[in-house]
Amino acid sequence: MNLSRRAALALGAAAPVAAALPTAASAAAEMKGMSIAKSRRVPLGGFEVTTLLAGTAAREEPQTIFGMNVSEEEFNEVSEENFLPTDKVQFFFTPTLVNTGSELILFDTGLNPGGITQAIEDAGYTADQVDKVVITHMHGDHIGGLMGEGGETFANAAYMTGAVEHNHWSGADNDNFKAKVAPLNEKFTMLEGGGSVASGITAVEAFGHTPGHMNYMIESDGKQLMLIADLANHPVWSLARPDWEVRFDMDKAGAAASRRKVLGMLAADRVPMVGYHMPFPAMGFVAERGEGFEYIPAGYQLML
Repeated sequence: MNLSRRAALALGAAAPVAAALPTAASAAAEMKGMSIAKSRRVPLGGFEVTTLLAGTAAREEPQTIFGMNVSEEEFNEVSEENFLPTDKVQFFFTPTLVNTGSELILFDTGLNPGGITQAIEDAGYTADQVDKVVITHMHGDHIGGLMGEGGETFANAAYMTGAVEHNHWSGADNDNFKAKVAPLNEKFTMLEGGGSVASGITAVEAFGHTPGHMNYMIESDGKQLMLIADLANHPVWSLARPDWEVRFDMDKAGAAASRRKVLGMLAADRVPMVGYHMPFPAMGFVAERGEGFEYIPAGYQLML
């Protein structure tokens, strides 16, 4: 085959480029493992609400946690309908920051000081910027970040929690309470249902999961969002089936009644919510479906 001088020069120029292209072996990249966003921030009127991923954990045998009062057949059928494995469940631990413009308020503190401090920093803040820490209830995965070996994690913060909740744990012989909350007792302000954390942030009783478990309604410029904490700990096995018993609910009948009352209100008023253990970023809506509810994860709705 005869090549013109111009064609030969073009082929020669392309040769180094071809030689530099990686082979399949040299182009292989290392596996990185599962990746998930660490925070999500949305506007709410004049406020900003940021959910923080302070930890995740997988647990085996989910029916030892959820749906304890239904048959294995029913549990498996509901799980299959919703594309859920029945051998494992993934938990998410999601404290929430609310920036009112004048105060930075943290709701719950995760499992430990390191986790919540890193989550706050990943969201662009620091622990010493937190003005108030509000504890929805006093299970270990909500109070774990309050105190560490170096003392309190939020040195500049005031603390708030429900009076009923604090009174219960004060009278219980609970190691987590004694280590994490008791050293800060003098700094806590106690709230009743309807009590105010700040202008636009109101405590809502939702007892059952613990004796004084609280939700918090956030309102600004006509916009609302409710932090439901552990009212419902799974989008299908708890929220969608509010009467299914959950191992961690201390008063199971009371917890189910609170679920129906609060979820019914959220569905009727179309108020968005943040659930502490919902799949991250833990923001969504509730709709009535049959005898229960449906969790609808928020897409771009809260960004508008």
